[in-house]
Amino acid sequence: MAFSIATWNINSVRLRMPIVTRLLEEHAPDVLCLQETKCPDDLFPSKMFAKLGYEHIAIHGQKGYHGVATVSRRPLEIVERRRFCENPDSRHLSVRVSAGGKSILLHNFYVPAGGDEPDPEINPKFRHKLDFVAEMNAIRAECDDESACVLVGDLNIAPLEHDVWSHKQLLKVVSHTPVETESFEAMRVAGNWVDLLRHNVPLDQKIYTWWSYRARDWEVADRGRRLDHVWSSSNLVDSLSGIKILREARGWDRPSDHVPVIATFDFE
Repeated sequence: MAFSIATWNINSVRLRMPIVTRLLEEHAPDVLCLQETKCPDDLFPSKMFAKLGYEHIAIHGQKGYHGVATVSRRPLEIVERRRFCENPDSRHLSVRVSAGGKSILLHNFYVPAGGDEPDPEINPKFRHKLDFVAEMNAIRAECDDESACVLVGDLNIAPLEHDVWSHKQLLKVVSHTPVETESFEAMRVAGNWVDLLRHNVPLDQKIYTWWSYRARDWEVADRGRRLDHVWSSSNLVDSLSGIKILREARGWDRPSDHVPVIATFDFE
């Protein structure tokens, strides 16, 4: 029995509801985790999702900025809307969903972008990002025979050399600086998380999930970064049947600069 989870920084859910609808109609993931919804809870388009078969909805939104939401064709139990760095931003939501005979704790994250200057002494946005990642050390991939964990979202860091179009040129660019990538990978490893996008992909193969709006022709330039991630506890790895990055969605009408990533698990 297949079970799928999609993650997508949608960059305003109400503005881009037509392409969200396209994703759900064409790919029908069991669960969709959205980031940067830019929508307070009372204005979230819940009725539109329900009409598409996604009646189970968990929201952690705010007006005009940030925001995460998880919608599902299966029942959800809201676990936590955690605040990080004593900041009121809506950047985390965790739910439980049953699949494969397990109770899966699913974290949906939107990590701060960090601004343009990679110096925490002069850029408070970058300091916030580093502190946020440090605080994520508390989120661990605990599991047993009856439970598992998945963490998805726009984590705004491309940790590996071939997660960006040019490792050398981006070493001083926020999202790929050594201080970010090293703390990010240390946090992932310490939490016992498995990086599912890289699990069956050689480290020298490029993977991108984001292409800047600034590019005149994003597809020809192909200067992407892997900013969106899917992690799991170790007991889900053997059930992973595939990861799909919907690159074509970057060319849909009025697109987000991120594309959806869908992880599919085959459970007995």
